[in-house]
Amino acid sequence: MRIALPWLRIILVALLFAAAQGEFARADDGPDGGTVLGIAKDRFTLDGQPTFLTGISYYAGLGASEESVRRDLDELQQFGFNWLRVWATWDSFGENVSALDADGKGREVYLQRLQSLVAECDRRNMVVDVTLARSRPSNKSAGSFHLPDLQSHQQAVRTIIEALKPHRNWYLDLANERDVGDDRFVPVDELKQLRQLARDLDSTLLVTASFGGHDLTKTDIRDSLQSANSDFLAVHRPRHADSPRQTEARTCEVLKILSEMKLTAPVHHQEPFRRGYANWEPAASDFLIDLRGALQGGAAGWCFHNGSTKTTSDGQPRRSFDLRLKRLLDQLDAEELKVLQSAKAVLSEADHGP
Repeated sequence: MRIALPWLRIILVALLFAAAQGEFARADDGPDGGTVLGIAKDRFTLDGQPTFLTGISYYAGLGASEESVRRDLDELQQFGFNWLRVWATWDSFGENVSALDADGKGREVYLQRLQSLVAECDRRNMVVDVTLARSRPSNKSAGSFHLPDLQSHQQAVRTIIEALKPHRNWYLDLANERDVGDDRFVPVDELKQLRQLARDLDSTLLVTASFGGHDLTKTDIRDSLQSANSDFLAVHRPRHADSPRQTEARTCEVLKILSEMKLTAPVHHQEPFRRGYANWEPAASDFLIDLRGALQGGAAGWCFHNGSTKTTSDGQPRRSFDLRLKRLLDQLDAEELKVLQSAKAVLSEADHGP
């Protein structure tokens, strides 16, 4: 059958337009067509769309079974959560589930689990925070699988970036609470070297280094963004009963300092308070006030932090600190489950305004 010339032109134009649309779509995709985490001014983006990161601590995730991970992720997504914080250097309660050894090289089984977890989250349009931690050189022989020095730390960056190269749904926390003056401390000049190494290996990867247990000063911000060249601020605020009601104001203060310094970066509440940590046991309402404060103050992300119980001899419930025998959501108590069940409503309030 012969097609009239005007119709032929219309069909050709439509095909060209569809092909162009496909090229644009692929340009926004990750290396394998997956989720792309990015930054637009002071917001995170997922596949180019500004997105508030609502996450949960999943520290010992490399010790969890595949079934436990899938079930946890299924429920977390239903509750509106879109990121996890997982440590690549985690050993506790007599079990080492680190993806790396003390030299920064991969431990095959657990490195593969990290790859699988990031891939599963990629498929679900979720983000993974991959965290590294430093320790003293003297602890290397004592069984610590944190990173004892700059050399091992550099190797760890190489190992992790190479292992996760197919994915763009993750970011790297170079050093947990790097400014705390104990085993965790990493000098700014070393952070700068680590950040440059990461950029050389993968120029698209977002990288930060988290602060420990305090609100940020101008010096903190300068060290992070200007000296170490981090992509965003990973804040761990103080943990006390007044903290939830201070989060909005403290977030605004950080954004004001950024403006005065003529800098722009996301403010990410990566590790707030938790239950089982001290005498103060926050209720569900405290977590939700903290989440609202982060949203209203202009933060780019917030984490529902959880961990082991310091007042019990065995640390039970251990929550995200030990996921070998029980999945995370089966270890949360009634107050914590209320947080999960209510978070989506708080996020909806922020989307639709008062």
